[in-house]
Amino acid sequence: MQKYFLQILLFICCASFAQNSIKLSGKIIDGDTQIPLESVTVYLSSVKDSTVIDYTISDKNGLFIISTKPITKPFFLKVSYIGYKVYKQEFKEILKEKDFGTLHLIENAYTLGEVVIKSEAPPIRIKKDTLEFNASSFKVRPDSNVETLLKQLPGVVIDTDGKITVNGKEVNQILVNGKPFFDKDGKIALQSLPSDIINKVQISDTKTKKEELTGQASSSNNASINLTIDEDKNKGFFGKFMGGFGSDDRYESSALMNYFNNKRKISVLASSNNINSTGFSMDEVFDNMGGGRSTRYFYSDGSYGIGGLRFGGGSNGITQSDMVGINYADQWVKDLESSGSYFFTKANANNVNRTKQVNFLPSGNFTTESNAKTSEDRMGHNFNASFEYKIDSTATLIVSPKFNSSTKKNSNDSFESSRDESNQLLNESSSKTFDDSDKTTFSNSINFSKKLNKKGRFLNLVFDNENSKELLNALNQSKTIFYQSEDPDDIRDQIKKNKNLKDSYTAEIEYTEPIGDSLKVRIGFDYKWVKTSEDRKAFDFNETSQTYSEENELLTNFSSSIIKTIRPKAGFSIEKKKYSFNVNAGPSISVFQNNSFYLDAKTNLDRNYVLPFLNARLSYKINKSKSIWTSYSYNVDFPTASQILPIENLADPLNSIIGNPNLNPNKYHMGYFSFRNYDFATRSGYNLYVGGNVYDSQIVSSTNYDSNRKRRLTYENVSGTYSSFFGANWNKSIKNEKHNFKYSVGLNANYSLIKGFANNELFEAKSLQLKPRVSFSYDYGELWSINPSYNLSYNENQYSNYIVQSASNVVHQFNIQTTNYWPKNWVFGNDFGYTYNSNIADGFKKDFYLWNTSLAYSFFEKKMTAKVKVYDLLNQNQSTSRTITPTTLVDEENIVLKRYVMFSLTYKLEKFAGKEKPSRGGMMFH
Repeated sequence: MQKYFLQILLFICCASFAQNSIKLSGKIIDGDTQIPLESVTVYLSSVKDSTVIDYTISDKNGLFIISTKPITKPFFLKVSYIGYKVYKQEFKEILKEKDFGTLHLIENAYTLGEVVIKSEAPPIRIKKDTLEFNASSFKVRPDSNVETLLKQLPGVVIDTDGKITVNGKEVNQILVNGKPFFDKDGKIALQSLPSDIINKVQISDTKTKKEELTGQASSSNNASINLTIDEDKNKGFFGKFMGGFGSDDRYESSALMNYFNNKRKISVLASSNNINSTGFSMDEVFDNMGGGRSTRYFYSDGSYGIGGLRFGGGSNGITQSDMVGINYADQWVKDLESSGSYFFTKANANNVNRTKQVNFLPSGNFTTESNAKTSEDRMGHNFNASFEYKIDSTATLIVSPKFNSSTKKNSNDSFESSRDESNQLLNESSSKTFDDSDKTTFSNSINFSKKLNKKGRFLNLVFDNENSKELLNALNQSKTIFYQSEDPDDIRDQIKKNKNLKDSYTAEIEYTEPIGDSLKVRIGFDYKWVKTSEDRKAFDFNETSQTYSEENELLTNFSSSIIKTIRPKAGFSIEKKKYSFNVNAGPSISVFQNNSFYLDAKTNLDRNYVLPFLNARLSYKINKSKSIWTSYSYNVDFPTASQILPIENLADPLNSIIGNPNLNPNKYHMGYFSFRNYDFATRSGYNLYVGGNVYDSQIVSSTNYDSNRKRRLTYENVSGTYSSFFGANWNKSIKNEKHNFKYSVGLNANYSLIKGFANNELFEAKSLQLKPRVSFSYDYGELWSINPSYNLSYNENQYSNYIVQSASNVVHQFNIQTTNYWPKNWVFGNDFGYTYNSNIADGFKKDFYLWNTSLAYSFFEKKMTAKVKVYDLLNQNQSTSRTITPTTLVDEENIVLKRYVMFSLTYKLEKFAGKEKPSRGGMMFH
């Protein structure tokens, strides 16, 4: 620990030193009109090598201020603005504050489009709807990946779960030269592509294909990142190959090969490891080792992956995974651009789980304790493509098919028992299950857009389909014993065969008519047809024939549901320079058909609905830095067949489920509001947001327990429930020669009112979740970096109609990352974390330390790197958690990776324009 305190002390000294700065100021105006120019990029660059020293952006009055260290070498003051000639003035040095006065920009009368000389490219440009960063203006090490580059950009924040925000707006799409790189979520591009091939980072609002084709304002509150490849590196081959072997038979390997030839781009990715990794990270310190700075992209069930491809159970258990993928983009013929990718994935996950669950009841709680060993094998094939064909200057057709095929084998050996508050045994259950499933899904999206004979007049057609089929075979051997009544014990030895189908088709036609320059009126209609079906069969073991041949009628049933919806709609949009407003409304006419066959009884349940449909949004730009985004919609969700049909699901001996034919749909109002303010002149900004749902009608569970605490669950409607979320974030970047600081503070929160029924009594739970966080990073040139962070998670539920009045939990997480790049060719990295779980039950460890360390040496002109890494140096890693719900309190523990040592060797190859790329050494931009 003394080492970390010493590093913090050094940081404080460096921070104090960095405050010795001077202010440079001035004003930018149009040379002809004398009008102040806003969002003009003003920057200082070295005369010797054109490296950017510092930069800022002018405000609405044309004023700018640059706070920088005294400059003792010749430099240029440059001013860049789209449509104007670059202003440039040379200075030999500057040692004290200076006001440059009023600078006049001259309009470039011959500009047909933006033409920028590479050496003159400013660090940042704010265009009409795009924020553009010049990648070479931001300091990153030569071996850094794109994710590291993004972390250097002002306003960009990447949290520990991989969520990226830009000025508070979440990024949901990342493209390379306008095309997906394996998938639109872009996680592979961020972690595997080297940053030094990137020319520009362009950030804009995410648009649908229809909005892209028609030029409409974005209806999304998300952001999209487009990475453009440097022209010098858009023709050549580059790749990275890594292999490692360690103690306890741990290993990792990965390879990424890229061939770029202008519009033709071919990339191949492969990996294999048994350290719970996706295998595509190119982190210069820890490669694929998790638990520290290596960002993971988690799903809600704890698994992790990319592009919808899952790689085991994340922190739950230990996973061995293999992956091979190929990405291809090209322009085969004129006016036809195509891209596509294919993945093969294979994973095996093993876990040992221990759980203690307190179940809340109005008359008294009971506790269930369980232990389980699981093993799961997954294998998948995933293909997606996009074809964009420009039929002529007025018409475009886009077709985007996807195909997924997966198989899964799962085995589970578990035991559980339940006791009441007086420690009386209620039930015990032991089971062994073996499942195997096959699932295939095909989906396609077709977008056609036609410009008609008036500017802004469009006809749009959209057709989407999704078809999936899942076959499940399961062997279940279980014994459940009841202690508090005369109920017979439940002993099973059976196989189950399930066939689940889903077919969904959506068609949309829309006509847009412009009225004036800013007002557009739209009319059209949507049609949606969705059918789901479940065919379940169960067979008990026949002692005589020694086969599973006796049909179990209680577990055999068929159900299906069809929803047909026609939605005529009308709306309008107003798009001004400062704001855009959009509204769509109309009736939603639905036919809801359900049928089932169970215990020789057929049930048909048909209903017709005419419900309102409405959505509206407003985007308002107060100025270049401040903006407001708000939306409202009224939504209706229909119940599933299992929720509404009178089929009793008895698959679980301790939990039976039956539908309620009298259910109404979910009906709720959804609203959202956000305010963002990011000032690129000071490189600081904040955002505030609030949103949620208010239910007129909501489907909730209604559970009754017998004396053995066997559950019988059905569904009811309630009203007056709501869920809300709110938060705030602030971040600031400070750059002063070799000193680079970045601060980030945030709060995410949720507050909900949840209702349900337990033993025929209505209960209410008010749930509060608070997640404050703070992080800081400091880089000292090319020598050293430190990044401490702290996260707190507070959860509290207040209950009514329970014996227990409330339940709460607090989790503290502290992490500090340090990286040393001295002496030359050596990299020494450490990630140290501490986690404390305040209220977890007795018998579960409350806290642990996780320390990862890595030492690397680069040689052979930095083409090869040898590395030794230690995961969990203190051998304390663990996975324990507490989950609080409206009906339960769950404490859980799973096995995790423990201490191991890994030795690895990495080889990097880069050849561009037919010549091998020389090493960049330690040179980088300041």
